[in-house]
Amino acid sequence: MLLPPLFCPFTAARIAGLQATVLLLLTLLIKARVQIKAASALGLFLLALQTLVFLAAAGALGLVGIGGAALVMNRPQSSEA
Repeated sequence: MLLPPLFCPFTAARIAGLQATVLLLLTLLIKARVQIKAASALGLFLLALQTLVFLAAAGALGLVGIGGAALVMNRPQSSEA
């Protein structure tokens, strides 16, 4: 008497292989999502750092400009002209 196809060793091996493949793909998907979240957090941190550096540099250059203008305005006038 022949066994039904469900109990065939080759069918069981195919099912086990498919289950292992699905488990591997789910693991890779979860790993990719974690990497994307970590990269997004790092990217946001670097963007914030870049913005702060830009604002600090712009503020420093603005202060230098204002200071230079104040020096020019407060300099005594020479009568040699």
